[in-house]
Amino acid sequence: MLEALSTAIVELDDQGCVLNMNTAAEHCLATGRERARGSHFKSLDGVPGALLGAISETTNDQRSRHLHECRLVGGWYDCNVQSMPGQRMLLEFYDLKWQQQQDKLQQREVQTGMMDLLRRNLGHEIRNPLGGIRGAAQMMAAELEGRELGTLAQLIMREVDRIDELLARFGQPELDRKPVDVHFVLREAAELLHLESAEFLRIIQDYDPSIPPLLADASALRQLLLNLLRNAFQAQATQITIRSRVEHDSALLKPGISSLVRLDVDDNGMGVPESLRSMLFLPLVTGRRDGTGLGLALAQQIAAAHQGLLTYEPLTPGSRFTLKLPLERLDD
Repeated sequence: MLEALSTAIVELDDQGCVLNMNTAAEHCLATGRERARGSHFKSLDGVPGALLGAISETTNDQRSRHLHECRLVGGWYDCNVQSMPGQRMLLEFYDLKWQQQQDKLQQREVQTGMMDLLRRNLGHEIRNPLGGIRGAAQMMAAELEGRELGTLAQLIMREVDRIDELLARFGQPELDRKPVDVHFVLREAAELLHLESAEFLRIIQDYDPSIPPLLADASALRQLLLNLLRNAFQAQATQITIRSRVEHDSALLKPGISSLVRLDVDDNGMGVPESLRSMLFLPLVTGRRDGTGLGLALAQQIAAAHQGLLTYEPLTPGSRFTLKLPLERLDD
């Protein structure tokens, strides 16, 4: 019965030693039950002091306790500590991975919604003066037709039209989705950054060769990945690790899609200030004086357009940006 539960269950004896655990607990604690059985719970790797304290207190007063967001080897868990007859203890661990991913998906909707709002408002404010500039240039071109200044007026009109087209597309990536070798796109982005950074940066590429082609827009994906790599370089990183893996357990999975591709970009740079982390993918948020605050917001837009998700995690030192994309089955 315990084996069928997704909740991790650990039973301790009256001395605090492991009596039994289920498969979910093996993943949670990153150890096998045969190895753990008979060992004192506090001797297992990665058991936090707060949990050991709760076990000790429950042993003394026989009152159940609940710990929120407890970090274990297998991830983040909510923990219940309950006393049982014979001074035994029952520990329950509820995996927060799904809840955290759902929260991030909700944050993505807010982020992309704000990007769309910015696009509409910014487009309105810019298009008004652009219309006046184009009208004046059109009159100049008509008056000065055949002269050098008339040619310049036509150039102004073309550039105004180009800006107007960019505004129309801003925040609304139009994807040309085709089967794409994601590793080819990653290598292209890494090579471009190498050319920009000369010999000052080391890029480690750790790819899973079994990953099949993705249904994606290669150009948009390259733009997203190059943005992440440039951000790492601008954060004074001397080493970047790009990693690709397949995941089979995610809130992003939908009917007909059984796995996804996870792309990690790790760096050893200065990292992101803590005050900016919760707002990192919102438009106009930047930690650099010369930054526009649009790069990561646009990257999240591209991820969302692929039904994917871009997330951030602080490292010591540096940062990790993770892109998750559904691995759709391609028809032959």
